[in-house]
Amino acid sequence: MKLYYVYILQCSDGLTYTGFTNNLSRRMEEHEKGLNESCFTYKRRPVKLIFQQEFNDVNQAIFFEKKIKKWSAKKKFANEDYDLLQLLAQCRNESNAKNRGLDSARPDNILNCH
Repeated sequence: MKLYYVYILQCSDGLTYTGFTNNLSRRMEEHEKGLNESCFTYKRRPVKLIFQQEFNDVNQAIFFEKKIKKWSAKKKFANEDYDLLQLLAQCRNESNAKNRGLDSARPDNILNCH
């Protein structure tokens, strides 16, 4: 069975890089050695692996990578602190029922958080 990995690196400048691969050790070596000058991490070495998730299905891995690329840096760094991750994952826009008070229960005021 082939495995796929989604991973997050912390770069030397504090920025993060999110990637996808079918060989995590090879890909980490490529990042660490700076084999590709056009890679985001090339001038930001050394890098540190701060998160990895294994998948059996390539489509699930690609979907997850796209999803976490949109996460804030705080959320990416909170990946091991489940309580903090849950807090950061909550919708905070005005349309969220938690942020609208009692009127949010009215059917004409229902808006979804995306």
